[in-house]
Amino acid sequence: MRVGTFQLSAQFPGQSHAEALERTVHSAVAAERAGLDSVWLAEHHFVPYGVCPDAATLAAMLLGRTRRIGVGTAVSVLSTTHPVALGERAALLHLVSDGRFTLGVGRGGPWIDLDVFGTGLAAYEEGFPERLDLLLRWLRGARVGADGPQFRFPEVAVVPRAAEPAPGTAARVPDLADWLGVDPGTGTLLRFPRQRRDGMTGGSQPGDQPQGGPPVIAACTSPTGVRTAAERGLPILLGMHSGDEDKQQMLAAYRTAWRACGRGEEQLARVEREHVAVGVVQIEDRIATARDGLLRSMPGWFEYGLGAHRTVDGRERRMRDPHAYTELLCDLHAVGTPGHCADRLLATAERTGIRRFALLAEGSGDRAATLNNIARLGAEVLPQLS
Repeated sequence: MRVGTFQLSAQFPGQSHAEALERTVHSAVAAERAGLDSVWLAEHHFVPYGVCPDAATLAAMLLGRTRRIGVGTAVSVLSTTHPVALGERAALLHLVSDGRFTLGVGRGGPWIDLDVFGTGLAAYEEGFPERLDLLLRWLRGARVGADGPQFRFPEVAVVPRAAEPAPGTAARVPDLADWLGVDPGTGTLLRFPRQRRDGMTGGSQPGDQPQGGPPVIAACTSPTGVRTAAERGLPILLGMHSGDEDKQQMLAAYRTAWRACGRGEEQLARVEREHVAVGVVQIEDRIATARDGLLRSMPGWFEYGLGAHRTVDGRERRMRDPHAYTELLCDLHAVGTPGHCADRLLATAERTGIRRFALLAEGSGDRAATLNNIARLGAEVLPQLS
């Protein structure tokens, strides 16, 4: 089992933006020190629920602060970002971090963000598959163009190339004549350069897993999202609102969609090992103490943070009852003594087959308490999961 932290950069009432981000940075360093597998960073705009507006940028900083731990986005929102711009950042982080970066993507919500960034509601409601396919082609290819409803541009070179062949392999870096499609001896045009499809690594079709480049994972909250991920061969990330029964249903839908594409069982088994479940962790010497602590801190943050969301088109939205939602999270996840937390994680793994977890450890809202929570996760819970 691989256990990491999920960092929302939550701004609790009375805190500054800087305090929330500082807690995230210190938590990432603490997670590496505690022996955790990974740190996952959330991305939000214009709300105190989470004050990190660009998870990939924060990931870059944390990759520089750490040496071993994996750093991923959970998630980078494709509905408000140009896929090529995100692909360039992901390739850069992959190459300069010795492969420690994972790109998690999702479609986000119908928020005012879509107006601010000019992508519009259609990018959220209909545009995610096209955006995801363009991103994957960029991460897996050598040259990419687009001719779709949302993106249309002539073929360009992918620089830096995330799936670049390793030095010493049979693959070679093309020189200028080869890049132009010209015979270097005679100067004869061998092919029209914009039609080039050579030099691809890992396949250029949606659903082909990359042989290089950063791992990509897709956040899913609906059967449509699950099908989109399965058709492209991507592992999925399931949110902290999801209990074990919900996870089982989503994973069953994933397998059905996978097999409908004619994919093999061996590859399915490999991909399923990369699914990630987001949860909550709060470790205390008594279960009641852990629950009471979160019930004091999290409802105010939910009301303050989630209540700030504005829809793009003025549609009505209903917010969960903050106290009831916190109680639900305490029931679903690793909240209690170290033994109880380990048992909860092991139960989820046994019921669902999921072996990777991203756990929200900042539910207290306090930096010192968060760092202590992460230290106890590494020292007192992880040994019970082996």
